[in-house]
Amino acid sequence: MQHRKLGRQGLSTSEISYGALGTAAGYGPADDTESIAAIRRAYELGVTHFDTAEMYGWGMGEKLLGRALAPIRDEVTIATKFGYTPTFGQDSRPEHIREVVDNSLRNLGIDTIDLLYQHLPDPNVAIEDVVGVMKEFVDAGKVKYLGVSNADADTIRRAHAVHPISALQDEYSIFAHDGEALFPVLEELGIGFVAYSPLARGFLSGAVKSRDHYDASDYRQRIGWWKPENFDANLAIVDQLTAFAESKGVALSQLALAWLLAKADYIVPIPGSRNPGRVAENVAAIELALTADDLARIDEIVPEGGIGGRLS
Repeated sequence: MQHRKLGRQGLSTSEISYGALGTAAGYGPADDTESIAAIRRAYELGVTHFDTAEMYGWGMGEKLLGRALAPIRDEVTIATKFGYTPTFGQDSRPEHIREVVDNSLRNLGIDTIDLLYQHLPDPNVAIEDVVGVMKEFVDAGKVKYLGVSNADADTIRRAHAVHPISALQDEYSIFAHDGEALFPVLEELGIGFVAYSPLARGFLSGAVKSRDHYDASDYRQRIGWWKPENFDANLAIVDQLTAFAESKGVALSQLALAWLLAKADYIVPIPGSRNPGRVAENVAAIELALTADDLARIDEIVPEGGIGGRLS
């Protein structure tokens, strides 16, 4: 496993890292024992960066990740986020940030958060004020590096002017291309890109099923790719990508992750799985080097991303 630099402040992570959303929320019922086994398997395979958030189970996801990583805490980096409320409103007021970050430290069982993100911009709180509070935690030694998530170019610039931003986290995959518009500002400012949902929320996992296999707790039922009018068309795209992956001797998920790694050397995808075997499959994507012709073929199959968009 190679490492990649996120930003210019010293943060280095495994080129494929781990997103822990699914261990606590969003994808139906989870088994903590299996999730912990998956997290530890990722570490055994060279993954050194693990991403969570307050809203992933409202502290439960952080606690689970903290337990899983406790024996190897000094050998990994941990990221978490603030900014949501339990009703999925937005709250980045200074007093709320301070409360959440202190709770996250306790939930994770750690003294220092390696990478702290604002989960999404809050229209009621200036980004300068948000990053000013985040900087307080850096100055106090409770946070090492700062990031923003789901932010536009102007927000990124304004945040970076207050304190260096090491990483932007945003959705990016063969199905979701919006993040590419931010590449120029990231390259100008030397900011890394952490790609969440790199397997298009399961569409590129090689295991997508018909819509009726996903219960009401699975949020994917509410997003554009899964809507009845788009689902079959997206499955047809997946079939073409799968055939291309098989021609390369790899799984669809490995093709999708290799595509991200080939796009720029400052991109770090964070696939998440509760299955240790699936984790191993994801990590094996590092062995696939895509050529310019390969990338062109993928662009032919999916020129503008998945049909219907990633939002509800």
